[in-house]
This record gives sequence, C-alpha cells and structure tokens, in this order.
Amino acid sequence: MAEPSAAEQRWLQAAQAFASRALPAREGPGEAAPVDAVLQCLRGAGGGDLPLGYSFISVSDLQHQQRTPCCSHLTWSTNEFKEWARQGQGALPMQSSLPRAYLILVGYLTDGTQEDKMKSVDGCLYVKDNTGIIPCEILRFELEWLESLFLFPSWAYIPQTDQGTVGYLEILVDPIPVNLLPKKVLGTVPVIYPAAAEPLLASRIPCKKRSKLNVAGELAKLSPLLCIHHKTFFFLFLKCFISAVTVPVLVQKPNQQAWHHALQLGHRYIVTGLSMSSLKRSGQRVFVTGVSSCLLPYCAEQVKEQPLDSAWQGEFPQPASPEAAVQFSDSSELEVKEERLESTKESKIISYEGTVTKILNAQAGLFELDNKVCLCLAYQQLLNCAHGLRPGACVKLVDVHLLQKPLVSFCSIVLGACLNSTVVLKSFSRLSTFYQPTVSSGNLYLQLLFRYNLDLPLYLWLVSLLETFEERFSCFFGRRQLLRSSVHQRCGAAEKFLVPLLQGIVSGREETRDIYNEMLAKRHHCPLLQYCTLDPPCQTPSLSELCCVAKQKNWDNFCPSQLLSPSEAQHMGTQELNRRLAWSYCMFSAGSFQPRVILLGVLRVSSRSSSLHLQDKSSTLPCVIAHKDGSPFANTALIGSLLQVEAYQLVVERFLRSDFPSWNQLANLEHVREKKNSVYVQFYFEDVLVLQTPEVQIQRSSRSRNSSSLRKKDDGSSASELEIPEAKVLKLEDPKPDIERNESCQRDQSDMGKTSCVSRLFVVTQKEGLMLRNYQLPGEGNGEGQELQCSFQATVLWMDRPQLWSHPRKTASLPELEETNYHGEEGVTQQEALLLFMGKSLRWFPFLHLDGLYRFIVPHCSDLEVFDKLCFPPVPARFPSRSSCPGCLPVPDTWHLQHEMWISCLTEHQLAAKSVLTRMEQRIFSIPEVLSSRFTGSLVSFTGEIVERTLCASPKNEKPSVPLSSLQQKGSLLASDHSVKLSVSVAPGSPVVLDVYIAAAYLQHLWGLLPGAKVLFQNLERKISRFHNVYCTYIASSCISIMSLPASHLPLPSSPAGEASSPSLVFLSNLQFQLQNVPQARILCHLSCVLTLSLQWVCSLCNSIFKEGKCTRHNPPCPSHIGVRQASARVLVEDGTGEALVLCRNQHVGAVLGLSPLEWEAVQNCVQSRGRVSIQHGEATGTGCVEEPEDLIACYLRSLCRSPLICRPILLDFSLDRKPSKISQPAPLQLINFRCGEVEFVSQVQPRPSLLCLNVEEVEQKALCCLNSERIRRTSSHY
Repeated sequence: MAEPSAAEQRWLQAAQAFASRALPAREGPGEAAPVDAVLQCLRGAGGGDLPLGYSFISVSDLQHQQRTPCCSHLTWSTNEFKEWARQGQGALPMQSSLPRAYLILVGYLTDGTQEDKMKSVDGCLYVKDNTGIIPCEILRFELEWLESLFLFPSWAYIPQTDQGTVGYLEILVDPIPVNLLPKKVLGTVPVIYPAAAEPLLASRIPCKKRSKLNVAGELAKLSPLLCIHHKTFFFLFLKCFISAVTVPVLVQKPNQQAWHHALQLGHRYIVTGLSMSSLKRSGQRVFVTGVSSCLLPYCAEQVKEQPLDSAWQGEFPQPASPEAAVQFSDSSELEVKEERLESTKESKIISYEGTVTKILNAQAGLFELDNKVCLCLAYQQLLNCAHGLRPGACVKLVDVHLLQKPLVSFCSIVLGACLNSTVVLKSFSRLSTFYQPTVSSGNLYLQLLFRYNLDLPLYLWLVSLLETFEERFSCFFGRRQLLRSSVHQRCGAAEKFLVPLLQGIVSGREETRDIYNEMLAKRHHCPLLQYCTLDPPCQTPSLSELCCVAKQKNWDNFCPSQLLSPSEAQHMGTQELNRRLAWSYCMFSAGSFQPRVILLGVLRVSSRSSSLHLQDKSSTLPCVIAHKDGSPFANTALIGSLLQVEAYQLVVERFLRSDFPSWNQLANLEHVREKKNSVYVQFYFEDVLVLQTPEVQIQRSSRSRNSSSLRKKDDGSSASELEIPEAKVLKLEDPKPDIERNESCQRDQSDMGKTSCVSRLFVVTQKEGLMLRNYQLPGEGNGEGQELQCSFQATVLWMDRPQLWSHPRKTASLPELEETNYHGEEGVTQQEALLLFMGKSLRWFPFLHLDGLYRFIVPHCSDLEVFDKLCFPPVPARFPSRSSCPGCLPVPDTWHLQHEMWISCLTEHQLAAKSVLTRMEQRIFSIPEVLSSRFTGSLVSFTGEIVERTLCASPKNEKPSVPLSSLQQKGSLLASDHSVKLSVSVAPGSPVVLDVYIAAAYLQHLWGLLPGAKVLFQNLERKISRFHNVYCTYIASSCISIMSLPASHLPLPSSPAGEASSPSLVFLSNLQFQLQNVPQARILCHLSCVLTLSLQWVCSLCNSIFKEGKCTRHNPPCPSHIGVRQASARVLVEDGTGEALVLCRNQHVGAVLGLSPLEWEAVQNCVQSRGRVSIQHGEATGTGCVEEPEDLIACYLRSLCRSPLICRPILLDFSLDRKPSKISQPAPLQLINFRCGEVEFVSQVQPRPSLLCLNVEEVEQKALCCLNSERIRRTSSHY
C-alpha cells in the first residue's frame, strides 16, 4: 500500500481529532475504532478514495459557526449538483439555490428519549454526537436506524431567521450506517385483521386481563402528533385489506413516537401488543399500544390469523391507564362559534399536492402553495415546528378542507388541515431560504385560536389584525413585548387589544371542540367543516392609510354647493363666494368606515408643531385630547404609551383655492384651482384604553391617580417620555436641605449627580399662545439677522425651594405644600417667574394649563441653585422698575415636566397653599359680562361654545402680526389676508353670542376650533366697533384650550347659527332693554308698509351694475359676463307694543311682498334688462335709494308696495342689525298720535330699532290666535 501524501496525512490527523472529540469510543471488543469505521465507510461511499476536499464538522460547530443555509453532497460531482440546483429553481426562479459546503457530517440518529429522562418527548428526530444534538427531518426513516452511527452523504443545514438561535438538518438521501445494523429475525406472528378487530370496539365483549392483540392492516390515516398535558401521542388507523373497515390505534409511549416518521400511508403494517381501552372524556374505545408493542412491516409469509376465541374472555375492559387516558387541555373545551352570517357553506374534503412558494406567517401556520392557494396548519399543533416547510418544498395533503373565500380580504382558496388531515413532506426545498419556526409555546396566534375555538374565517381575520399590529408598533416596543402571552406572564398589548374583540364576537357559544371525535368519529366534525364568508367587524389600518382614506373619502363626497345655504350663495359675488369656500371641514367617526376603524397609536408630542400626535411606523396623526369633565389633558406620563381609541372624531380640514364666478357654477369643479387638506383626530381620554406603556416609567403617587386629569383604564401604569428616560420621580433626600451642606456634597461626591435630580414645584397663573417671537437669550450676540423663533411663555408661581431627590419611591403627598409656612416672611413661595419655552421644550405646550400644579425635574443634577443660575432679568439694568418684574427662566430641552394635580384638588392639609393660589387665579368672565356696556377691561378670558365659524377678510388697516415670508415658510394653508370669525355662545341654543376674530397667522397652531366645541379663551383683546358692537380678537398673548369636543350629531358646517332651534317669541317693547343680549328672536307683528325697495343685478367680479348680459364698468373695463341678482327692502312693522324698521334682503324681499317663488323669479328676471330698479315710499328720506324713471316693472312694484294686501300679519324671525346704513344717535322719547276708530291717543314711544330679517312666515287666522295666546301667556308669567 502506497505511503499517504502529506495532504492525506493532515486530513487523517484532522479526522482522528474529530473522532476523538465528537464520536464515542468503541463499546465492544469486536467493534472497530470509530475513526476506522468512519474512514472505511467514507471509502465505500467514495469508491475507495477518501474525500480530501471535505472536512469534518461536529454538531456543535455546525450550530454555532454556520450562519447561512448550506448543503453538502459527498458523492456528487459538480455537474450533478448544478443540475440538482437548477431543477429546484423551477417554482421560484427569483430565489437562489442552496450554496454547497464541503463538509462531512457523522452522528447518531435518535428520538431524544435517551438524552433527558425528565423531558417530554416531542416526537422529533435528532442527529447527535458528543458535542451536541440538532433536530433533523428525513423523508424515509426506519426504526432500526435509531441510536446507530451514520454517515450523512447529502444533507442541508437550515438556520433560523433569528441569527441568535440554531436551525435544523434536512437529510436529503438515506444515511449510510457506519457499522452493520442488527437484523431482527422474526418468526410467525399471529395477527387479527381490522374486520375482526372492529367488532371488539363496538361491542361490550370482555377481554382477558393482560391479554394482548396483534393487528395487521394497511395504514389508511395518520393523525398529527399531539402534546396534551406534557404527553405526546398520535393515532394511526389500520384498514382491512379487502374492505373499508378501519380500527384506531393510540400510540402514546415515549419510545414509540418515532413510529410517526416511519409510517407511510398505503403501506401494510403489524402492530403488536395492543390492548383495548376507552378514553375518559369521550368514552370512545380504541386499541392502545403497550410498553412491549412493536411496529413491524407486514409480510404475508410470516403471519397467521389468530382466532379470537382463545384470546378474548373475562372481565369488562377498564378505562385506559393515566398514561392512556389522554385529556385535551382546557383550551380545547371551549365553545364552538355559531355562524351569524346568513349563508353557511360546507367545506369540501380533498387531497392536494403542491409546492410551498411563500411563508405567509409561520407563527400563524399559514403557507402559500403554488402561488395561489393558502395552506393553514394552525389547527394542528405542529410539534416539529414546521421543519421542512420552506419555499420550494413539496407537500402532500390528505383529507384537508377546501374553503372558498373565507375572508373578504384574503385569498380566494384556503386549504385547512384539521386533526383528521395528514400532511406529508414529499421533497425538501433546494433554495437558500432561512427557517421560520412555528412554535406553540407562547404563540399568541395559537393561544387565542384554541382559547376561543375560532373558525377559519375569524382566525384569518385575527391573523391580519395581529400582523398589522406587529408591523406598526414593533419598532417602538419590540415584537416580544407586543405579542407577549398571558399564559406565563403579564399579557402584552396585542392580547389586551384582541381579547375584548374576540369576547364580543364569540359570546354565546355552547358547543365545545372534541378533538377525539374530530379524529375518531365516523361522521367527521371539526371547526373547518362549516364556514361563512366573514366581513370583518372592524379594521386597524395604519395611520398613513387612515389619513389617505379619510382624504379620499372627503374629496369624493365634496360638493361646494352643500357648504353654503342656497338662499345666500345665489346672491354672493365671486370674491365672497370663493372666500366662504376656502376653508371647510369634514368629520368622520369610527362608524363612517366600513368596517369600522379602531384607532391605534403611540402618544407623542412634537416640539416642532407643539401638538400631540399619535404615531405608528407609517406616519403621525395630530390629536386633540379632552376630558369629559371639562378639565384639560395634562398627563405627561402617557407620552410614549400605546393607546386604543374606538370613539373619536377624525377631522379633515379642507383648504380650497377656487375661482367660481357665481353660485350657478358650483357644480363645475374645474373652477377649483388648488385643494389641500389637514387631518387630525380628537377624542376624550375617558374613551382611551392604554395598551402598553414604555419600559422607563415614572412612579406615580396616589394623588395623581385620583386627580381629574388622570383617569386610566385597567392598566394604571405610566411612563415618561422616551427622549428623557432619566426623568423619574425620586425619593426626597431632605425636605429642607441645607444649602451649604449640599454644596459640600457636590464637592465631595462628584458621582452623585449621575443618579440624583433636582425638582421644583410651581403653579401656572398665566399662559400665552404659540407664535413667532424675536427672543434673544443672553450671550447670543446682538440679534442682527436672526430669524424669529416659535415660542411661548407662561407666568408661574414657585411653591417652594428646589428639592433634591434620589431613589425612586412613591410619595403619598406633596411635602412642599404641607411643610411651608405660607404666612411667613420668607416669601419664597410667592416668587413669580416667567418661563420661556423654545426649541425642544415646546413639547410641553399642550400639557401646560392654567391652575395646574406641575413639577420641573432636572435630571443628573444635584445643584439646588440651578433654577436661579439660569434666570436672567427681563429688562435691562437701567430701568428703575426692574426689581418688580419676575425673572425669566429659559426652560432647557432636557428638563422634564410632570403634572401633579389641579388647584381644585388640593387636600385639607394644603388649604393654606390653596388660599394663596386662589388669590392668584386669573378671572374667567362670562360672555354676558364681556358684552355688557359696563365692562371696562381690555384683556378678557371666558369659556363658550363655538356656534359658527366663518372665514372673512382681514381689516385693511390691520398690520399683520407675523411677516408674510415667515408665514409662508411655516406652511400656513390659509391666505395671510384672511381671518376666522368664531361665533361663541354661552351654551347650546343660547341667544347670547360673542364674535372672536383670529388672524390666519395663529391658526397653524390651533386645532379643534369646530362648531359645537367648548373652548377656553384666555387673554383676548376686547374691542368695540364703530357700530357699538362688542367683539374680541386673538393677540400675541392669547391662548386657546379645548374644553370639550363637538357632539357627533351636529348639523352640517354650513348650517347657520341657531338654525336647529326656533327663536323665542318677544315683544318689540322688550327689545329696548336687551338689544345686545337677544341677537335672534321672533315676533308676531303687522307689516305696516314698505318704505324702500331695491332690485338690482351686479357684476359678480366688481359689484358694478350688470345690464343686458355684461358689466357696465368701463374704466377699466370688466371682463365678467356673469351677474348676480340682489334685492333689499326696508319695511315698518308693529306688534301693538312698538314699531321697528326691518331690513330684508334677497329671498326675504319676495316673502315680504307676498310673492310666490315663481313670481319672485319672474320679477328678478325682468330687472335684468334694466340692471336696477329702486323705489321709495312714504317717509323714507335720505336712505340713499333713488327712484328710477317710470317703467312697467317699477309701476308694478310701486303698486304692489301700496297695495293693502301687503299690510298683513306675519311671523318674523330677526336679529339686531349690527351694521345699519347710518349710525343713529340715541334719541329721546317721541310723542306719537294713534287713532282707533274715532278715538285718538297720544303716547310716548321709544325710537324704532333696526332689525335684520332672518325669515318670514305667513300666519293664518287660527294660527294667529294661538300665537297671540302663547305670547300673552309668556308675558304674564314673565311679569
């Protein structure tokens, strides 16, 4: 024999080292050394040559060193491997093939029973050596191979997707035994066949104690491996060779679970040592294997039929022993869902063979076959973790359920495998794909499936919800924390979200899932047998999808004509018409979407927009949060928490730039030049369920949990903002620390600042709104060329000196308020400060509210003078009044704000503090007080409900508060020359209304200003117009807080204020005392005469007279060809207590004249050729109306105004004419003669008030009597 080469010697040395480390020593004197046996086996496999190009690898090295999928083919040539790889890419050409590794794998095949006696057997096969053990899958297995040493010539290692865990082996071809396998010599085996054994299960014939049977038959069905109460078992069904009779056999012994890999459908077997037993719960009788039972291949020459008479006699069969009395866990005993949909379909049971093309969701047991069919294996336990089910693998499915379109939004065909189905792996994948295991322990998908016994449509919907949930929020909390199961630990956010939904859907079930009937009953019944196509009851789209759908839905339903009252819009010019359309909104609730949308998001606060947001992986959504008791939302501890909201209002603000010529063209959307929108959501905190809080938490005290601003659901834990994890409520070191001692501590203990923090308590006495200001901090230069900064400021009152805190601990009270003497001489507690918020500290704007008690926390700090060191004087030193001004404190970005409580919630031990704070409170006025003529203040604060909002033009003489360039840079969606008028009332239906004007520059920071919302206005400027009307304007020091949200059943945004309720019935004499307080009322009056009447057509563009189809303006010429008709009339009415002048416009003029709509239309069309017709009558002089020369239409209108038919009783709705054509000075009482028949009266009367007509109704005689009686009754009760 030739001397080995140097390369061969090195290879042999490596083989010897491998064998000594990984293979056990020889056990008997007749056995060769392991390395010699392996080398001999290698030479036999390689045709006598050693594979010097290959290297040995142990199980441990394979698991820890190999990070990517690979395969090894010891006996293949390169061409054979390339052909094998090419064939594997047929189904998935875009996937790469398994890379080839030149490795030699040697090990023992085992079922794990010898490794750990205490560990339950899972039914899997393993390859082991001295270094480790690894799971494996093999297409053909023989029981004689167990615990034998093998050389694996072709195998593939598939690691998991998670790089931190090991994978498994796929044995591609039969292994080669290193040593000769022992051969069993069998004698003649007495057997009975299923035809003879089946009556034993059906009858009550007793069997002889300890007698055993050997049953032979063809394997007709094989159940999946099941593990119940830590015991693994399966059923096999043997069929008679000449008939369809089958008998079930329960295999439950640990050393027999490997049979499951050796059994093949259609093959003939003998199972020896069987006894008969009945299952405890179901009462069904089956054959059960014993300790001595064996599985043998059937050979007709080696069997003889065993007569029953000699084997079966004696006692009745006893129930199966505890090992055989298999009981399913409690999760299987839950109720079966009653189908609620009308059409119930029955699934078809088929067999199918296909190729896995995609892993849809491994944890949910969903796979895609042949790019068109979904395979669901969730109803089986998959104890082998779905080994081998990778893209490219071929599977054979026997007796699976075919369901067509079980879910509206899912695949059209789904194959579901129940416990009666068999899944056979036909060939392994040849593609380089990782392994995604299906793990039963801690699997939330499977846990909820078995707990609520879901049918397939409902389970697929559950999977879609969980997939969306994980995709959206795993980047914030991590997948494990989100999908944490409550079986062994506290439930995660996903389970908190899903359990109430499933409980509402599956409530009322009565039947339970019986797994034994599912496998053993002749009439099959399982959760997959019947189904209905499920229309999902709810959905949880991502925030970006929700915003897109809301915007699309908004514009799909957009109709400009619905935003305006037709009776008003047809008389508007181009400029006013397009301005009224420039800003509108659309509101959606959860039920506006089909199916309804549940809102999920992580609460964040943006320092850029200074507003609250809900966030997921896709996008952010601004939000407005309020409390149902009217208190503001101030819970800073919820920043970073995952919230669930089902009752909300999703608002889409529309911003339109259009050039509609007139009302007639509103249906033509080509006049819309630009459209933008802004989406936000608003909801009450009481409707929020906190699903998850950040891991970094703040220890909350009991006082905070009991305050009105902290109302939580089941999970009462809180968390600080993620950006500042160090900001915690810490243990107070010393209630009254000594400053000198603390200074020495700072010098001696340099590391104390790393764990301690300084806090200080304060109360907010005034807060200003966000706007661009030219703040310049000390040391920032002369300020030249600096841009304006978005900022806000708040005036606060320090409640005590700074406190030093350390270790976290819950505190039951506020020591600063209890221990401080508020009547002492120190004056520390009454020290005011002006806080300046800029940069990232702007994130505290939505949490900081008036009369709120807060705490600043300075992390990593032990300097008690930090608040004083950062303060600077608000005015230069040369000003003499500098000492009386509070110091300015710029709030650093790293400081944390914590809300403690509201002043109104202080306890009796803190009454001294409350008395001091009460004197500092800002006065909140009522709207009637602000409207009163005796009111003298210039800055006012009040609360009210928005009745109507209108976009109007800003006054021409008003200087913009923000430069136009800055406004454009900040992205304002409204034109800078616009203002918003908010009509605010005291309460719903109240007639007292105050107008608030807000410039467009401030609107980019304001959300929730919708009709129906209750708002707190702070520091508005009160003004009086030249018509003596009181209104308020929003200025730089103003601030707005949303107190409550609009009701969901509000009328359309275009509805005029007060349209929902009918005005109260009054006397004209009463108006003299309440002109300001009754903006809208109703009178039953007599129309005395028409004083003036004017009908005209004006140009929609320039408001010049429009005549004969064109504008009459010539210098410069107007290009408009569209006219708008307008009408006005001033009439005199009286109700027996006084008289009034009423101004009627447009359609109300026709109603006052008593014309029908067709007659009024004809009259206006006649005016079009003249352009304008104006008449005056009686005592109306100096009103500006010039009577036109005589023509037919003028004569008709004059005669109509003088007709006695005009003078009639009417029901008039009116408001005070706040802008009369001429400002009249207060006039004294006048003497007026009244005649009634022959009697003449003289009386003093008040001056006639000027009213604006809102509606005119004709009154019949019967209705007139009823209204008169009602008016007299109300008047009598009033006096």
